[in-house]
Amino acid sequence: MVWQTSQKLQGGKYEIIKVLGRGGFGITYHARHINLNTEVVIKTPDLLQKKDIEYEQYVQQFQDEGQRLAKFSAKPHPHIVKVRDYFLEDRLPCLVMDFIRGQTLMEIIKTQGRLSEGQCLIYIRQIGKALETIHRAKMVHRDAHPGNIMIQDGEAILIDFGIAKNIIPATHSITSNAANPSFAPYEQIYRGSKERQYTIDVYTLAATFYYAVTGKRPTPSMERKLNEKSLLIPPQKINRQLSEHINEAILEGMALEKEDRPQSISAWLGLLEPPQPPPSVTPQYRKEVIKPQKSTNSHNLRGFNYQSRKIPWISLTTLFLIYGIYGITTAITQTPFWAVAVAVAGAGAGAVVWAVAAAMAGAVAGAVAWAVAWAVAGAVAGAVAAAMAGAVAWARPVALALALAIAVAGKKLEEENFSPVNIFLILSGVSLSGIGLGYLIGWLIR
Repeated sequence: MVWQTSQKLQGGKYEIIKVLGRGGFGITYHARHINLNTEVVIKTPDLLQKKDIEYEQYVQQFQDEGQRLAKFSAKPHPHIVKVRDYFLEDRLPCLVMDFIRGQTLMEIIKTQGRLSEGQCLIYIRQIGKALETIHRAKMVHRDAHPGNIMIQDGEAILIDFGIAKNIIPATHSITSNAANPSFAPYEQIYRGSKERQYTIDVYTLAATFYYAVTGKRPTPSMERKLNEKSLLIPPQKINRQLSEHINEAILEGMALEKEDRPQSISAWLGLLEPPQPPPSVTPQYRKEVIKPQKSTNSHNLRGFNYQSRKIPWISLTTLFLIYGIYGITTAITQTPFWAVAVAVAGAGAGAVVWAVAAAMAGAVAGAVAWAVAWAVAGAVAGAVAAAMAGAVAWARPVALALALAIAVAGKKLEEENFSPVNIFLILSGVSLSGIGLGYLIGWLIR
């Protein structure tokens, strides 16, 4: 039996307008409160299912949950449909709720296509807050999919509580009475969700978010469970503009196994917040923590170093003067040009040796890296000295002094945490500019 249009209930208090929907054991009517002349929704067990062996169990649970909802609505929530009344009509429990004008989120997306991330976040957070309140009352909605979210004046309102959702008529298939299969976790479809765990609402709301930002229904959870090749397409692959943290939050909320999802709506809503940048470092903090480290093992292999550094002016000035004196001497004594070129090449090679050693020290033991550096630097100095020995008698000791100056300055730069790139540029720049300026001065005064 289905109540017909214009049929009166509660002694003429309510008048049926039409049937809004039917599913499983329940039936929902659009009705009117005659005295107040306001539209309402009346939900009640479907008498046509009365012969089903599960019917009486459904009616008892419907009655229990209906009374709890009526008490729950004593303090109205702005994003939960308000329960106005509860009564029995011919011993049939009836739940009266506000009639919400507007469109469901599903209707809006079907008409307009996917919504912006920002707009979706507003609606999802509103429904999330509603579910938090429901969970605090030890209840689970079990049906928070886009078809049960009304949008009225820019506000999202959760309607149609999944009352007695775990009881399925014997004449129905396992999946026919579950919440929309694209939005329900497989345990709700398969087991009826008798445990009424909060992770059901986490999954459904995450799936609703998926649909809202992509305009596409997600792969049903039961299909994913039964067919390992049937995977959930990440929403970011459909909507390239979707933020990375939102994409990850949706996927976590829609994890196939309930143990892998956030265990509360509050925890899942926290994933929707954008990642926070690290706190800014105050000067005092920088002074205390980011202090130069006198260690040969502290390096940044990418060529950058964020520690404070002091330029070793004494070592660099000494390096500049030694190479400058060499430049002046070669100009005055008219040392063959090829000998000067060998010294220049030796300075460049020395700078490269110390830059490579600085990079190696970040990846291998510092003692090994610097032993190799000293050995190579000595070889470079010996080669320069041998090449110049035939030109001038004082070439060998001068070449050794040049190599030693490069080595000392390079070590000081490394200890002050200069990057390998900077070590090379500083050493080569100082030594070569010393030679050049010294040669020019020597040429002018000879």
